[in-house]
Amino acid sequence: MVKVSSWGRLSAYQHDVHYLSTSQNLGRTSGLGIAYGMGRSYGDECLNPNGKLWNTTLLDNFISFDQATGVLRCQAGVQLLTINQLTIPRGWMLAVTPGTQFVTVGGAVANDVHGKNHHMYGSFGHHVLELTLQRTSGEIIICSQRSNKEWFEATVAGFGMTGVILEVALQLKNVDGPWLDTETIPFSNLTEFYQLSDASEKEWEYTVSWIDCTSKTGAKGLLMRGNNAKGIVKPQPKSKKLNVPFALPFSLVNQLSLKPFNTLYYHLNCLKQRKQVAHYESFFYPLDNIRNWNLIYGKKGFFQYQAAIPHHDRFDAVDAMLKQIAKVNMGSFLAVLKTFGNVKPAGLMSFPIHGATLALDFSNGDERTLKLFSSLDAIVREAKGRIYLAKDACMPKELFEEGYPRLQEFLAYRDAGISSALSRRLIGS
Repeated sequence: MVKVSSWGRLSAYQHDVHYLSTSQNLGRTSGLGIAYGMGRSYGDECLNPNGKLWNTTLLDNFISFDQATGVLRCQAGVQLLTINQLTIPRGWMLAVTPGTQFVTVGGAVANDVHGKNHHMYGSFGHHVLELTLQRTSGEIIICSQRSNKEWFEATVAGFGMTGVILEVALQLKNVDGPWLDTETIPFSNLTEFYQLSDASEKEWEYTVSWIDCTSKTGAKGLLMRGNNAKGIVKPQPKSKKLNVPFALPFSLVNQLSLKPFNTLYYHLNCLKQRKQVAHYESFFYPLDNIRNWNLIYGKKGFFQYQAAIPHHDRFDAVDAMLKQIAKVNMGSFLAVLKTFGNVKPAGLMSFPIHGATLALDFSNGDERTLKLFSSLDAIVREAKGRIYLAKDACMPKELFEEGYPRLQEFLAYRDAGISSALSRRLIGS
């Protein structure tokens, strides 16, 4: 038994860890389990306290790559980082990528991760051509959007509940290199943000914004947009990776540091050149350059709260959430606001909905933090929104059931041999 925590470090539970290989039958390991990749989900989705974890990181082999078509087949434990390193020099890139490349392909599928280009490319699951799924009974199911479609739609965004993903076939997108043409534009309120974002989606593939959640005079922020660049030949930028060596007894993200940091960050970026050529790593994965950045929140860990708000209420609900956060003087140095396009979900339990999504980190302030979340939950519920399972640690069961209306349909594909802390909290087993 070893202690395992998720990225939020809210707790470390004892687990019986089994490292999987392709030949291993899950049914041979008695007891309920859950697949565990890089542990980058923030809450309790990847945890199974006092139970089994099936670690998939040894399933890290490439099976095939067709450079003519951009079809990649690999095992589920391959990291997105490794895919980028293999395919981008060969003219192909992941069509959708989240905010870190230190996640496995299986985890990306199980959470149907999204990126900065949902309005054009949808979510990760839209580019999965085929899945090989193993049930705890030993049954192997090969599914796709054409064959065993019901299993495919249950497994994409199925938060690991339908079985363990062994292999994935992905369709990559063609690119000219690792560079992006980018532009950063300041905005001073939500109206400006939505106008900028909506206008940008017509000509820019990637759009995302940083927002100052401490501002009480308006939701000011920075909208960043980008397109894959063509014809640029530049040397690879030198890596300047930092490291947070250990967790302090207290969080460095607090009421004393947040306001000055956010103010300085906003004004420094306003003074910078707005148009730049950026490397994909700095644009897609800014925090990956800080190793163990989750330790800055101290020994008690941190929460991430990410909600999706339907298009019809995206202004009022996000405005109410930001005002509530500013009112209690809590917030994040990395608050992200972006929009989702009107795209059919890839999975039964996919998170993106047509509208906007707001994501913020919060130091673990115990009851004070949970009280804030309760008030934010009320806003999300009224707007008929939902909370992202990959980030969640304390969503009420009622909000989960209301936010994911296809839950009962999904449960028909649940593997009875799989359980997690999240599933027991929200589903009951």
